[in-house]
Amino acid sequence: MKTLENKIDRKKAPEKSARMVETIYGCKWSLTVYHLLKEGVNRPGQMVKSTDGLSTKVLNECLRKNTDFGILERISFNEVPPRVEYEVTQFGQKFIRILDDLEQLQDEIDAKD
Repeated sequence: MKTLENKIDRKKAPEKSARMVETIYGCKWSLTVYHLLKEGVNRPGQMVKSTDGLSTKVLNECLRKNTDFGILERISFNEVPPRVEYEVTQFGQKFIRILDDLEQLQDEIDAKD
């Protein structure tokens, strides 16, 4: 007979990280933004010019979500005209590795079909 000390608590889904993944995958441009940053395109104007179908409004919303989650960092330069760049944070690098793992898992699932 099991005693109370041996009982295991029910495992719960990680709420915040699951919401982050859902939000990022829900924004169809986040993965493109990560790819652009990896390629050295870190200014919003360059991002819009480099990507067909991406508007400034949608990009700014995407960048804001990623900055709020701590995946990206916004760097403002005190220049005229104003200059803003984005870079992946240390936390963001970990998060993007997880997204890469999910993509590999999907590739494995697709290969079985």
